[in-house]
Amino acid sequence: MITLKSPREIEKMREAGQLLSKVFEVIKPHIKEGVSTYAISKVAEDFIRANGGIPTFKGYGGFSGAICTSINDMVIHGIPSKKVILKNGDLLKVDAGVTLHGYVADAARTYFVGEVSDEAKKLAEVTKLSFFEGIKLIKPGVHLGDIGARIQEVIESNGYSVVKEYTGHGVGQQLHEDPYVPNYGIKGTGLILKEGMTLAIEPMVCQKSAKLYVIKDGWGAKTVDKGLTAHYENTIAITKDGVEILTISKEELDG
Repeated sequence: MITLKSPREIEKMREAGQLLSKVFEVIKPHIKEGVSTYAISKVAEDFIRANGGIPTFKGYGGFSGAICTSINDMVIHGIPSKKVILKNGDLLKVDAGVTLHGYVADAARTYFVGEVSDEAKKLAEVTKLSFFEGIKLIKPGVHLGDIGARIQEVIESNGYSVVKEYTGHGVGQQLHEDPYVPNYGIKGTGLILKEGMTLAIEPMVCQKSAKLYVIKDGWGAKTVDKGLTAHYENTIAITKDGVEILTISKEELDG
């Protein structure tokens, strides 16, 4: 069941989202060669808790980390570990959630560790672009398929592949709510968007094939062909006129 959020509820999600946007700023200086993914997760968790929030992912479905840290050919759900050390040239995806005042914000960013290849930079840039191109279409009355179709078009026109096994989702008092929000689709089909919907839109993109497998820990999803991957996500609210991104700072939006 899809729940439409009131202005009061969206304000709570906005507060959670702004805290989450600060998490990304706080961890950025720590994303460098020689640092473990566990250390980055610890910085994020300490900051979230110090500011009155709860790291949503910790304990969710048995997940042990405060954030997901996925490197190179792993697209999502990487478990932070003291044994996983960042190397120069790595493409690190950080997916994180914050619960504040009973409401959840969910977002992801792709980071460069040191000097990365031009191909890695382009992959990350196209992934982020596909998100922003997709949300340009959002307003009440638009079909959800229009959004997915535009995201898919941007990704595939640049020679990349869309992950279809995992999708975005509704978000609110729970991390995962209805509806599913695919990063692909057919124009003019699917759910009709309404004011008050809150969604996590998250393009997940593969350099080559989007065929994935889950590693032995039961969480991390990697590309079969070992191609690079990128991930970009924000929680958004549908307004009467369009869309508001709840998990991005003014500085990042302007940049």
